[in-house]
Amino acid sequence: MTIAFQFALFALIAISFLLVVGVPVAFASPGGWSGSRNLVFSGASLWIGLVFSVGILNSFIS
Repeated sequence: MTIAFQFALFALIAISFLLVVGVPVAFASPGGWSGSRNLVFSGASLWIGLVFSVGILNSFIS
């Protein structure tokens, strides 16, 4: 169970970093938002799922 928690936490950190860099780039690019809207929403949905997963897995670890 610890390995699953560590993997989920690493994935959460990685997706967070990608969103912190990618979302401003998508907004700043001319016409980039319309092209990358689905990718940003997919990343945000994955991030929310990982937040809940890390919380649930943490209850098994602690």
